[in-house]
Amino acid sequence: MEKVKCTISYDGTDFSGFQSQPKIRTVQGELEKALMKVHKGEHIRIQASGRTDAGVHAKSQTFHFESPYEIPEHNWKKALNTLLPCDIYVHETRKVPSSFHARFDAIEKEYRYYVWNEEGTDVFKRNYFYLFKCPLNMEAIKEACKYFEGKHDFTAFSSAKATVKGSKERILYEVTCNQNGNEIEFIIRGDGFLYNMVRIMVGFLLDVGQGKRNASEVHDLFAKKDRRLVGKTVPPQGLYLWDVKYSLK
Repeated sequence: MEKVKCTISYDGTDFSGFQSQPKIRTVQGELEKALMKVHKGEHIRIQASGRTDAGVHAKSQTFHFESPYEIPEHNWKKALNTLLPCDIYVHETRKVPSSFHARFDAIEKEYRYYVWNEEGTDVFKRNYFYLFKCPLNMEAIKEACKYFEGKHDFTAFSSAKATVKGSKERILYEVTCNQNGNEIEFIIRGDGFLYNMVRIMVGFLLDVGQGKRNASEVHDLFAKKDRRLVGKTVPPQGLYLWDVKYSLK
C-alpha cells in the first residue's frame, strides 16, 4: 500500500463543512468520490489535518490516504484535479512513510480571519469576509491580541458544543491584526485549536475594538473557563485554514 499526502485549497461557500455527511455536499465527500473513480469503485477513506465548518475556506488543507496503486506523485495530482469540482484544487501530492498521519503529525496550524469594515455592504465580498459596519479602534485590538499569545486554557473561547476530552490548553505562537484600507486581517498560529476557537476570539477582539470589552479581561476569562462570559461567535465565511506545518521534510 502507498500512502499519499495531499495539499489542497477549497472555497467553502457551497460546502456543508469538510466532514462527510449523508446526502450533503462536503469537501471530504467530493475528495472520496474522486478517489473512488480512480480506484474503479473501491471506497478510499481520507484522513485530514482537521475539519472545517460550513462556509469556512482553506488556503492550504492537508489530508492523506492509502492506495494499492503505485502511481507517480504528479499523476495523483493530475488525476484528482481532473475529477474534482472547480471549488477544490490539489496543489501537491507526495508519497509519505506509512507512519505519517495528517492529523496527529501536524505541529502547527495557521488560521486567518478577514473582516471588511465599512458602513455600506459589498455584495461581492459577502462569502469571503465578515461584513462589519461599526468603526473600530485598531490600536485597542492590536493590544488585546498580545494577551492571547502563549500557553493558556481556552475553554472560555471554545464552543459549548465541543467534544474534546482532556486538556483545553493550547499554545498560540502568533495573534496579530493588520488593516489595509477597509480590509482587516487576523493571523492566528498555534499548536492546535478548539472548536470555534478562532471565531470566538475574533468576536471578542471586535468587541474590544468597539469599546465593549477591555484587553485586560482576557486573563480573567482564561481563569474562569466559562464560554457564557465571552461574546458571540463571528460568521464562518471570513475564516480560512491558511497553513498546516509538519516536521516531515
